[in-house]
Amino acid sequence: MNNIMDNIVVFIIIQTLIIATPMMITAVGACVCELTGVTNIGLEGIMLSGAFAAAVTNISLASVMGPYIGLLVGMFVGGIISLIHAYVSIHLKGNQIVSGVAINLFAAGTTAFLIKTIYKTAGNTPQAAHLGNQYVVTILIYVVAILAYFFLYKTVIGLRIRAVGEHPLAADTVGISVYKVRYLGVLISGIFGGLGGAYLTTVMLPGFNNNMTAGRGFMALAAMIFGKWNPKGAIFASLLFAFGQVVADQMKASGVGVPQQFLTMIPYILTLLALVGFVGKAKAPKASGIPYEIYIRFYTILRW
Repeated sequence: MNNIMDNIVVFIIIQTLIIATPMMITAVGACVCELTGVTNIGLEGIMLSGAFAAAVTNISLASVMGPYIGLLVGMFVGGIISLIHAYVSIHLKGNQIVSGVAINLFAAGTTAFLIKTIYKTAGNTPQAAHLGNQYVVTILIYVVAILAYFFLYKTVIGLRIRAVGEHPLAADTVGISVYKVRYLGVLISGIFGGLGGAYLTTVMLPGFNNNMTAGRGFMALAAMIFGKWNPKGAIFASLLFAFGQVVADQMKASGVGVPQQFLTMIPYILTLLALVGFVGKAKAPKASGIPYEIYIRFYTILRW
């Protein structure tokens, strides 16, 4: 009996770590982006695009170049899309929320269209012949997430990132390029989001399905807020949300007398509870979501 319980506990821990991975690395990227003062609501679309790009790459090239090429392509696509968001938000001073929502809608529509155009099917791609080593890739992504914390809090560049998000005018005064730092932050969030999406179709599943990210990008934003814009907190929050999903899946498999729809809602309920309980207590970077020129105007008015 004890051995059975031990096996169940180990299984739940492993599954939690695996399921949390795409959400967690995306949440860490969101932390970097927000700490520069740019809000990236488009992470759901970036993850979806990365997943699709990785799936198409692996279907075509995995047998020749191995499945890991899909991870690189997913990261590249995520980075490109994030640069579009960066240009709209930083240079054009567009509304960052609207830009992010547009990316989400564009990604959902474009991936569905490309599936039908390329593979002549509706809803899903063919399956790739090979998947990456789940444990190796998972461990490497957790290492990257931990290194991101040290990058933000133990390096000069990390200090500049946080300075730009808290007080961009002061950072600019001492010679830090606000534009370059913000572009860097958004780019990192896109690369990490693309990696999170690519993980879904390179490691977890052999193919792509319409809207397969299933809100993971939004849950990553919730994990970022729950974690108080700190990668360590975002990692913990992602593990918590993933644990809820694993428990729900186990309850479904065991056939407990609870409606399936309610069990499916468990991770999303945890996300809502986290937001309700922590949004008011957690403080975002002071310049988050505000274009630099507009920030200067407000700061000048307040000083007068």
